[in-house]
Amino acid sequence: MGLALAIVAGLSLGGLKLVTERLDSALKKADLLDSGARTGSGGLHGPLNYLLIGSDERDANPSAGHRADSIVIVNIPAGLDKAYLISIPRDLRVTIPAYPPTGYKGGQDKINAAFQYGGADGAKLLSSTVTNLTGVRFDGAAIVNFTGFKRVVDLLGGVNVCVDQQVTSIHTGHVFPVGCYAMNGAESLDYARQRYGLPRGDYDRQRHQQQILKAIAQKLTDPAVLANPLKLDQTVRAIGATMTVDTNGVPLNDLVFSLRNMRAENVSGIRLPSGGTQINGISYNVLGPDADGLFKAIREGDVAAWAAANPRWVNAI
Repeated sequence: MGLALAIVAGLSLGGLKLVTERLDSALKKADLLDSGARTGSGGLHGPLNYLLIGSDERDANPSAGHRADSIVIVNIPAGLDKAYLISIPRDLRVTIPAYPPTGYKGGQDKINAAFQYGGADGAKLLSSTVTNLTGVRFDGAAIVNFTGFKRVVDLLGGVNVCVDQQVTSIHTGHVFPVGCYAMNGAESLDYARQRYGLPRGDYDRQRHQQQILKAIAQKLTDPAVLANPLKLDQTVRAIGATMTVDTNGVPLNDLVFSLRNMRAENVSGIRLPSGGTQINGISYNVLGPDADGLFKAIREGDVAAWAAANPRWVNAI
């Protein structure tokens, strides 16, 4: 999406080809979607839905395992000029299907556990779980290593974020005061991972992650980035090193070009209708009565109408 915005900002078609070739060579490709969670079209006629997974795997301690620290459905309506970032709470209580390759027998658990139970193919089990929950099939998927994305933000010279409620990091003690200012890579990652001490807990964390994603897309259109071939090339390769993708057989160049009319201001955040509860002493999120309507809107390509009718679930990002 950020590269598509860069086209709008003045990147030539020749420049687009070079950029996407560099990105394509840097990206790790994998079969991320379960067959039952994948659309069969392989086309670029909207609406399109992508599954974005933020992995909490630590580069310094990979033996500690990994879970899906962030799960986002990216819905792109038929015009391919808008996007909705629909965050799924990582503590959402769902039924995770059995997964014979790892011996997992299936059962009720937090949705982010599916990424771990699936082992090396955790994205497949997670995609199957999300499709079973929502009825939505996906046109592609990506896994983002959040520890690696710090370098992307730093190469961009930081990202501009507006903080509307003070946030104090439980990891570093850093205080993010109310106001709009630039954050470097470490700060933006720290900000995006906080949930304790916030009025709405994980829901505020989801909104902050949506803010950072939108801020990266906006910064990619900065003339200082576009006019500096070395910086642009370094940034593109850093993005590639941070992501593993499944484009459902669509060439990356075609995918990026199809999103050429995207605008950063037309990226909206949505909170999944749900709430917190305790079950057998364990904290979960459970779906609310408005969730089925949202899932239906995603499947039918009418998220804009649903959002207009349900403003309480739309995040200000």
